[in-house]
Order: sequence, then C-alpha cells, then structure tokens
Amino acid sequence: MAVAEAALGTPDVGADGPWGMLVDTAELPDGGQLHLRRHEQDYEILFGDEQLMGSWAVRSEEALATLALRGLGAAPRVLIGGLGMGFTLAAACAALPGAATITVAELVPEVVAWATGPLRHIHGESLGDPRVSLIVGDVHDVILEQEMRFDAILLDVDNGPEGLIHLANERLYCDWGLRTARAALRPGGVLAVWSAFADPDFTARLRAAGFAVDVATVDPDGHGEAPPHTIWLATR
Repeated sequence: MAVAEAALGTPDVGADGPWGMLVDTAELPDGGQLHLRRHEQDYEILFGDEQLMGSWAVRSEEALATLALRGLGAAPRVLIGGLGMGFTLAAACAALPGAATITVAELVPEVVAWATGPLRHIHGESLGDPRVSLIVGDVHDVILEQEMRFDAILLDVDNGPEGLIHLANERLYCDWGLRTARAALRPGGVLAVWSAFADPDFTARLRAAGFAVDVATVDPDGHGEAPPHTIWLATR
C-alpha cells in the first residue's frame, strides 16, 4: 500500500478524498488494489497512489491502436492485452475492417465489471462488437498458446515495460517474452507496447529479439501539459 494512502487509512467505497470519490476497488493477484475513482464527470484508475489511466487524457491509448493497426489487410487477427477504460479497444474497432477478429485479455475481473457498470458510458458498445471476444486471464498465457496467429499484439497492462500491476508481467518484456510474442505474430505482424515513459533499454531488447523497431511519442491530453507517452511499434 502506498504511504500516502496508508496515512488516510483504508478507503471506503463512496468516500470522498484527495483523489476524488472512490467508486470501487479490485484485488490484484500479487497483492495491492486497483482503485476506481470519480472526479466530477471524469474517472481514473489508480494502483495505490499511482495513476494508471484517466478518462480525460486518452490520446496515447487510442494511438496504440491507430498506429499499430494500419495496413494489416482485409481480415486481421488482433490481440489486445489490457481492457482498461476501453479506449484502445474502441479505437481498434473503429480502425479495423468488418472481417477482423479482436481478442481482449484482461487479468482483473473487476475491470471487466466496471466496463458494464460505472464505466459503461465510456466503453460504449465496443465489448458488444461481434468482432470482439473477451478472455478474463493473463495475456501472456494467450500469447504463449499461439504461433504465427496474430497480425498485431497491443500491450497496455502496466505503466511501461515492467511488471508493475502483476509481477509476472515481467515475462512480457524480458528477452524470452519478446521472442515468444514475436513467434505469436505472423510475418509482418506488429507488437505495440504502451508506456508512460521512454525506455531505451527496452528498445534495445526489442531489436535484440529480432524486431524492426519504431518509437512514437504521443501527447496524452493534446495540450502539451503532461509528459509525453511512448509507444513502441515492433515489426516481425
């Protein structure tokens, strides 16, 4: 538990505090909690006192899809790791053709419940899109079970290429994990990874795993008031 949160005691659902009103909590496999909080018309998800996403700054989550999914063909197969507030999924649904298939893997069941509950107005109808299937489970396991299946794998499951929310996510970003992701892609397929920060070492690991790598920076709120986010576009 973060020090700032511990000083306030265990928050109660419905209680107002420095981070807004607590709407719900979710227990994580490795301990700790996700907190869904509301600030007037906006929502955010926090891990302890660290913000993971907010509904007012979504351009980089959308760009994760729009940058990665260009020119994939008539019937691409796409895997999205992390449902979050659904902005990447919505952008993917808008960008992909009718014959596409989109698999979403979300580790935390409560995040899925929020999509049809307090965040329904944010998610819209994306989860009801007939091209979309949802797996409540670890995206690493989905990747491991496939070989040359996906045209794109989009990962937004931590705040960057390190296991923050789920320690086992380190498997996604290590040399072996990157080679596993590459094996799950068809030739020419793209592994796209979202991050709140730059990481030159991760760029080097992607290249060492056999990817051709482009790195994009995105202004998350469109006003230049927040640090830029990073998206790696790694092509097999």
